[in-house]
Amino acid sequence: MKYITKFTINTVFLLLCAISFAQNDSLPETNNIADSLKIKQKYGIRLGGDIGKLIRSFIDDDYTGFEINGDYRLTRRWYIAGEIGAEEKKTNNDHLTNTAKGTYFKAGVDYNAYDNWYGMENMIYGGFRVGASSFSQTLESFSVYAPNQYWAPQLSSNESQEFSGLTAIWGEVILGIKVEVLNNLYLGANAQFKYTISQDQPNGYENLYIPGYHKTYDSGNFGFGYGYNISYLIPLFKKNKN
Repeated sequence: MKYITKFTINTVFLLLCAISFAQNDSLPETNNIADSLKIKQKYGIRLGGDIGKLIRSFIDDDYTGFEINGDYRLTRRWYIAGEIGAEEKKTNNDHLTNTAKGTYFKAGVDYNAYDNWYGMENMIYGGFRVGASSFSQTLESFSVYAPNQYWAPQLSSNESQEFSGLTAIWGEVILGIKVEVLNNLYLGANAQFKYTISQDQPNGYENLYIPGYHKTYDSGNFGFGYGYNISYLIPLFKKNKN
């Protein structure tokens, strides 16, 4: 009986040790599972263009323009971004015909507020830009309104006047989306809310359109713009996301 009791105690002790070792051995396996759940996120340069400006150039006789845009991913949510382009816009109404023509660039940052599911690289973002434009205004014709048309005929002129070397600087808040429709190929849309910091004005009248800024509104400092983009991501490396 004494030997049986001793054998039983030894057997229980060995079983407890085996269970303990088994639990310790299982810990690395848990870590391996955690490592396998890490998601590889793409980091690289995304380049594209504004397809809205190209389409408008074909269907609107008073407009010609293009824009190249790009961004580079710094962290999981932050990107540096910028745009460069050129525009020519003719304004034609009852009182004048004017053409604005020039180039522009914008630079700033974007923040992606969207939490992607596994395998997704989409963006719902907000950002900020500082923009600058170098342009000219050509006043092709104008007329001065006279309240009494019977006694004082309207003053009009068809003599073209060009005002070159004009510049403008502004800041803008941008809100937009970018959706990956194919591997590394994105479609996007955005809205831009602008505030003029400084601008050169032609002699005798105001800027009606500033390339990159778009239309101005009654001497106000606020403006609005939009864009429809197609872009391609060039992956440079990947980082883990738990």
